[in-house]
Amino acid sequence: MSFFKAYDMRGTFGADFDLDLVRRVGAALPRVVAGGRWLVGRDCRTTSEAVRNALVGGLAAAGAEVADLGLATTPMVYFFTAEDGYDGSVMVTASHNPPSDNGLKVSRGGALPVGYADGLDKVEQMVGESAAPCADGHASQVADALPRYIRWQREAAAFAPYSSLRYAVDCSNGMASLLAGELFPGAEIINGTIDGTFPAHSPNPLKAEARAQIAAVVRERGLDCGVIFDGDADRAMFVDERGEFVQPDYLIPVVARATREASTTQTLNNSNTQTPHKIIHDVRTSRGATETLREDGFEPVMVPVGHAFAKPALRRTGALCGGELAGHYYFREFHCCDSGALAATRVLGEIARAKAAGRSFSEMMHPIVSRYANSGEMNFEVSDKDAAIARVVAAAESLAAVESESRIDGVRLDFADGWVSVRKSNTEPYLRLIVECRTPTMLDEWKGRLIAAVKG
Repeated sequence: MSFFKAYDMRGTFGADFDLDLVRRVGAALPRVVAGGRWLVGRDCRTTSEAVRNALVGGLAAAGAEVADLGLATTPMVYFFTAEDGYDGSVMVTASHNPPSDNGLKVSRGGALPVGYADGLDKVEQMVGESAAPCADGHASQVADALPRYIRWQREAAAFAPYSSLRYAVDCSNGMASLLAGELFPGAEIINGTIDGTFPAHSPNPLKAEARAQIAAVVRERGLDCGVIFDGDADRAMFVDERGEFVQPDYLIPVVARATREASTTQTLNNSNTQTPHKIIHDVRTSRGATETLREDGFEPVMVPVGHAFAKPALRRTGALCGGELAGHYYFREFHCCDSGALAATRVLGEIARAKAAGRSFSEMMHPIVSRYANSGEMNFEVSDKDAAIARVVAAAESLAAVESESRIDGVRLDFADGWVSVRKSNTEPYLRLIVECRTPTMLDEWKGRLIAAVKG
């Protein structure tokens, strides 16, 4: 079924899935994820309440006791799943997808993700074999959830005040609107009204058109920076004082520095402190970021793309935190889950430190960003992805001597003067390619040859 993805379930409502399918999923989940106490939350999409009701109906029909967070960010669902000891949870969201889409993100106890490889495959099989429960269900409301969550986030951010900054926060009309006023006092809040049609722009900050508004606000007001969240607020991204986009993987060392500082004054919620200086990153991360991590005393650990892989890796390695090119940042203290709000406050704290030392955000980032020329992630629609990957690998191997190779997620080849990553998207029908080189001239040459290989 097209609704079932590698990390979650997601698609266009009425085309890829309907309420009957959601009820079937709800009824199957307690058979796959053991335990009877379930938590649900939902984003603001126009279909989310109906999807939530159908989901609860299926869970209830399977005998589950269901608690409801109501409107919530995805990290809120993760937080309360672990904090309050639920056996499983579901967030109704399509994250950064268009308004016509919706979906379900599933976690088991401790907020461990349930992806296709470790449970959703079984749910898909059961859905195809079962009869759907016929009625929506009821759930009890979780009391004082938002105040509790905001209090935790404020305490986590307190070590590095950022009140000296002049900055803007773009909530994208999504779920960050629940938190922005409390977590970012003094900021200029834009698109802070919850609206599941996302009228201002796409809820995906990786798209340049989605960032155009906050970039303009930062430039016109002469602000220090801007923060933009995606639809369900599990990702945070930044523009600098010039309104220029800061590629999220470059911020992994910044988040790591801030989190190490925080860990010296706070008790982390995970007791595994065996390797406190490991930092996870995905296969698309710039060498400029990983080199900076090593120089700062951290040990970078490369993992496949996606929260279904990052969260277990954080637990398995005992890493302090980590991040991805897509703008997800994971924290051991946050039950090894991603939090856009926590990432934003950590980065803002570092920008405030730089400002106090007389440096702008772009100047703070220059030692990381300037080391290599990076293509950013390029997406291609090709009919035979495996054949295209083979052509790209062959072309890349002709560029220079390969120093190391990773196949944990697609293929990444590292050379003395750069690297190449080519992989299939786990969420969209694309082949994704990234190229990084020491110089812009070399980047142009490598890109040209590898793009030609993709196209055959």
